Amino acid sequence: MLRITSRDYDSIRRHGEQTYPHECCGVLLGRFQDDGPRLVTSTARCGNTRIDSPQNRYNIDPRELVRIQREGRGRGEDIVGFYHSHPDHPAHWSTTDLAEAHWIGCSYVITSVEKQKATVTNSFELAGNDENDKHFVDEKIEIN
Repeated sequence: MLRITSRDYDSIRRHGEQTYPHECCGVLLGRFQDDGPRLVTSTARCGNTRIDSPQNRYNIDPRELVRIQREGRGRGEDIVGFYHSHPDHPAHWSTTDLAEAHWIGCSYVITSVEKQKATVTNSFELAGNDENDKHFVDEKIEIN
């Protein structure tokens, strides 16, 4: 389960609307709770560095990711997941999303943005033991 404030949830959805027709992307920061859920305490917007097809792919610059991770650790936060948008596509992971996901145990949030309006937002946990058996599992979003 992913626990997130309505403020952060709305911010993710607005980010997708603002970058339409390109994909937005960002990082979910917070804590892994002992009872299993991931608790989001802040989000960090990232620039989509994909220049070949930003309307249906995204990439986060590794230097930006390291900076966000360091700043989060300074506040006592870990990276608990990532988010991106699917312009004019369903809020479901693609084979490319799975191939490019590497943070096992983290949440991957996808928002469908249709004609510049965020519609559906879903979350998926990247499960498995390693790259060979990783897979996405549907995950409930609890908005506080």
